[in-house]
Amino acid sequence: MSRREAGPAGLRPVDLARAAGVSTQQIRNYSDAGILPPAPRSPAGYRRFDERHRQALLTYRALIRGYGPATAQGIMRAVHADDVPRALALVDAGHASLHEQRFALAATGEALEAVADEDPDAPAPTRSRLRVGEVAAQLGVRTSALRVWEAAGLLTPSRDPGTRYRWYLPADVRDARVIHMLRQSQYPLPQIRPVLDDLRRSGGVEALRAAVARRGEALDQRTRAMLEGAARLHDYLAEGPPSGQSGSRGPYSAHSAPEDSAQ
Repeated sequence: MSRREAGPAGLRPVDLARAAGVSTQQIRNYSDAGILPPAPRSPAGYRRFDERHRQALLTYRALIRGYGPATAQGIMRAVHADDVPRALALVDAGHASLHEQRFALAATGEALEAVADEDPDAPAPTRSRLRVGEVAAQLGVRTSALRVWEAAGLLTPSRDPGTRYRWYLPADVRDARVIHMLRQSQYPLPQIRPVLDDLRRSGGVEALRAAVARRGEALDQRTRAMLEGAARLHDYLAEGPPSGQSGSRGPYSAHSAPEDSAQ
């Protein structure tokens, strides 16, 4: 399709694709999904995109980095369905979730330090050997979770020679607690191995501290990405309703975009 076919001020799918670093098919998918505002079609059936669509695309791509694809899509679809309150609620939920993750990370860091300082060889107040169900009950997880961690090589409980039942010694229970805490902070299993290796090798907490610090840095990066995405969304809303829409309610209709009024 030529620029003439796209309209005097039009943009082709390839123009939008280059602006965002995606494929032209992805642009069509975004349009069909409501991520972009409604696009009128030429007599030949081609979509007519303009600067408003480009801004919507860049806003969506910025939102993805902070809020993730599902939430970003929900935000843009709500905006283009004239439901700005829902879009803003999704933004609020994203920030609330991030706050909860920060709170959980701080608690995890404190708990991991306490667990790491425990002496696994110290006399236990209860039986020195626990079965898988008893350990699962202590942690509040399913027994299947303990088996998954064992299959990943993170836990190595001993086996009863006769019955082949798993037996967890104090050190095994400590390791299971560490794994459970890190999993609650969204750590993938491969990244937990060096933490446990450090604990088993020296009883130190350096790997634990490094893991928590890396998670904190990742949350900081996500916060910055959220701020960038929210700023773009604010500007997009302030510009007015998308091409082809009018009469929107609420703050979304407070201003009209120059490119809309020119058409």
